[in-house]
Amino acid sequence: MMPQAGPAPDPSRTIAVTGASGVLGGRVATRLSAAGAPLRLVVRDPARAPSLPGAEVVAAPGGYADADGLRAALTGVDTLYLVSAAEAQDRLAQHRTAVAAAAAAGVRRIVYTSFVGASPDAVFTLARQHAATEDAIAATGLRATFLRHGMYADFVPFFATLEQGTAVIAAPGGEGRVAFVSRDDLADVGTAVLLRDDDDLAGRTLDVTGPEALTLAEAARVLTGITGRPAEYRLQTEEQAWATRRPSGHPDWEIEGWVSSYLAIAAGELSAVTDVVPRLTGHPARTVAEHLRAHPEDWAHLRG
Repeated sequence: MMPQAGPAPDPSRTIAVTGASGVLGGRVATRLSAAGAPLRLVVRDPARAPSLPGAEVVAAPGGYADADGLRAALTGVDTLYLVSAAEAQDRLAQHRTAVAAAAAAGVRRIVYTSFVGASPDAVFTLARQHAATEDAIAATGLRATFLRHGMYADFVPFFATLEQGTAVIAAPGGEGRVAFVSRDDLADVGTAVLLRDDDDLAGRTLDVTGPEALTLAEAARVLTGITGRPAEYRLQTEEQAWATRRPSGHPDWEIEGWVSSYLAIAAGELSAVTDVVPRLTGHPARTVAEHLRAHPEDWAHLRG
């Protein structure tokens, strides 16, 4: 489903999309191309970029850490859709380099994919990085819109592991609620904002969520209804969450991100439901069940 119709794109204002070979960036790029927007796809590997009518593909092989390459890739760009980098220990440093490169390249406007509850003292550690990135963008003086995304609906199946045929979500999320949001809706909102170059969105921070806030127990029941497989939520303590995730071999900073995301749920930091999706796109936000029905690939690993 596409965003509601708006004014025709300005052919003199090129929109650059980073992460165009990824799920969210790729969906936004596809929508912008369909709308006829002048489009530049900034990717590490041009061979992985989507093939879209009218889209220019520019490589920045070093990604967000490559200040010179990114500045060159963004020269001549009016608006940048800055998709947050993949989780990494130096993620904030990458973001700051990318923001500085955009300013140096003469970009006029940045639309950044942040996270709900972004704050220096957020329970979720990665939300603190998003807050610092928002600050870095604001410090440039460029026009900016911060899209604070809710937790992805497609994460719900990946919270679960199979135990003797049952999909178990084991986490320290308490009875907190999450307004899970479909990446299809996030792409629709991002496209609508990018195509609406007006002062109404300048300096705005928008929380983009799904239409309902679910507990993890309710999310497990949704999984049962979609997959036909029994699913349940098993409450963990913070210590149990660390103990069950350490054997994965992932570094502590990454495990802390996983665990603190659940603690943020328990603290109520992800529960707010907003009307941003219907207000900007003209269609209702998708529920978790609706998203998963449309994307069976998101829960294929639970089929056994």
